Amino acid sequence: FKQSILHGVTMVDFDAPWCEPCQAQRPIVDALKKKYRGKVAVKKINIDENRDIALHLGIQSIPTIILFKEGMEKNRFVGLQSIDTLKWALKNCLPSAI
Repeated sequence: FKQSILHGVTMVDFDAPWCEPCQAQRPIVDALKKKYRGKVAVKKINIDENRDIALHLGIQSIPTIILFKEGMEKNRFVGLQSIDTLKWALKNCLPSAI
């Protein structure tokens, strides 16, 4: 996990298959993955299968989306987020030319 967030901007969506708000968040995350392809790495982590990562990062509610830049946490969103909120956060993490 640490290696996958080390370079550039990475958006990590922590969820679980049984979580209804996570299911509602999925199409938004997928749309952002498509829009920012090549600029932002988008990862999905199932907290049931990756409890150690979730515990290490203090994930207490899902969905939780964390934006990392060069391995450092820049933003954290808990609960269902709008596409506009996440776009704004991504724009603030990316170089201004994007």
